[in-house]
Amino acid sequence: MTQYERMEAGLIYYPGDNEIFTEQMKYQDKLWEFNQLKPSQFKEKEQYMQEMFAECGKDCFIELPFHANWGGHHVHMGDLVYANTNLTLVDDGHIYIGDKVMFGPNVVVATANHPIDAELRDRGLQYNKDVHIGDNTWIGASVVIVPGVTIGKNVIIGAGSIVTKDIPDNVVAVGNPCRVIREVGEHDREYFYKDEKIDWENLG
Repeated sequence: MTQYERMEAGLIYYPGDNEIFTEQMKYQDKLWEFNQLKPSQFKEKEQYMQEMFAECGKDCFIELPFHANWGGHHVHMGDLVYANTNLTLVDDGHIYIGDKVMFGPNVVVATANHPIDAELRDRGLQYNKDVHIGDNTWIGASVVIVPGVTIGKNVIIGAGSIVTKDIPDNVVAVGNPCRVIREVGEHDREYFYKDEKIDWENLG
């Protein structure tokens, strides 16, 4: 089994392998070009995502700069995804992002990890575990999501949280480590911020 095959299988592997490094640099060069685009170059941004990502749905938008170890090559993105500036996707493994997901600025989603054993780390080895983010989830500013985590649908992850374990559907979760603090419920249909009510009749 080659090092590339070991990487794809989620096994411990050497990321500096020549086959892996050569392939990865192609995507890094394309990513560099992507990050030089002007804010108004919507068509070119969309073309990059459609060509470079493993999957990309309709009407997705990424504010630049954007960082990804494989340029997004292992990113599976649904429809209507929005990412604010400095999104970092450590996409050595696969990252699955559902529809209508929003990322605040400076979010990190990591799939790559390193063994605890010092000898293995000394040899520069790593392994990857996929991350899944469900539909209609909002990831707040400066959140870090670690390898192997699954976040459910309709979830809010509070700013600055470190997500180390799976998060179920329909909850608000915050903290380090990130913990569920409550479910999303009827109160959220009435109030948008503290005691400020949603004026549904004026929203069209």
